[in-house]
Amino acid sequence: MFDPIAYTQKLVQFDTTNPPGREGECVEYVAQTLEAFGFRVTRHRLDDARVNAVAVLPGTDATQDPLVLTGHLDTVPLGAAPWTCAPFGGEILEGKLYGRGASDMKSGVAAIVAAAGQLAEQTNGAPRRGLTVVLTCGEETGCTGALHLVENGRESLGAASGLIVGEPTANRVAIAHKGALFIAAEADGVTAHSSQPELGVNAIYKAARAITKVEDYGFNEKPHPLLGSPTINVGMMTGGMNVNSVPDSARFTIDIRTTAVREHESILEELKAYLGPDVSLNTFTNMPAVSTEMDEPLVQLALGACREVLGDDRAQEPFGLPFFTDASALGRHYQCPTLILGPGEPPAMHQTDEYCLVDRIREAVSIYTMIVHRWCAA
Repeated sequence: MFDPIAYTQKLVQFDTTNPPGREGECVEYVAQTLEAFGFRVTRHRLDDARVNAVAVLPGTDATQDPLVLTGHLDTVPLGAAPWTCAPFGGEILEGKLYGRGASDMKSGVAAIVAAAGQLAEQTNGAPRRGLTVVLTCGEETGCTGALHLVENGRESLGAASGLIVGEPTANRVAIAHKGALFIAAEADGVTAHSSQPELGVNAIYKAARAITKVEDYGFNEKPHPLLGSPTINVGMMTGGMNVNSVPDSARFTIDIRTTAVREHESILEELKAYLGPDVSLNTFTNMPAVSTEMDEPLVQLALGACREVLGDDRAQEPFGLPFFTDASALGRHYQCPTLILGPGEPPAMHQTDEYCLVDRIREAVSIYTMIVHRWCAA
């Protein structure tokens, strides 16, 4: 019998910290589990140590697009602070399963696999509507794996009637998350000896003036009902060669977290005009926001499942997330109703002594199984 708790422990025991990203063995372990359930699995390799997998259980009704469940197998690094438990041990203490990735998001993957296995068993491998499980690598460094699938694996991905991302939400239903527009800004100058600065053009001054303008930048848009307003932040700044030269180059980064109200291209063009010709702007991450209407049938089904499993006192209204997920990448292909729902604890993500409540994992299995059965088998 499949045990989602023990399975989470096993997944945590794979060291899939990213960078460097060595998710291949862990993804293969999950892929083989799904194959044993009767899924047809296609692997998509990025290199010898990194792989995505798409597992398909076809439906009997060709007019109905499958439901897609997705999760990533990489984790962030451990950090500098010492852990009080083994970071790849999967130990359970006082109802908490500890380890890097326990919440983000190997518990979610384990719950997805459990629900997929139950659907295959309940329908003898032939549900009315198909189910697709997408396993990705490289999510923590800009959705590398999901983007690779969208560019190279569209046939494997197929169509979708809905997309559920198992990221940590403590089993609450999120129907929106912010996007990310990361920008590299550069200012050029003319170098000279610092004793005669009038002979040069100081690139750091140009960058500093631009950074001050960034701090005062306003988006002038109506807040999204779940995501609020966009945010902007300068995260890194470099420039100059030495203390006694006028710097001829300075660089800084801009991190914009966007809502679904405006297209990224519109924001970028407005920012270029606002900062003026002293700095050049080049995008290096462009992940759109995700937003689904509350009245979508999949959303209502998920809310009903959460109410049945958690009770009305814990099942709350849909909400929005400030971070982005693989839905930003996969949504470019699927373009379907999307929600984020998983057992992980949001406050524990990326933290030292990361953990997931064992009861949350069991709840997630029940919620996913209910959704999958009612959407795909009923």
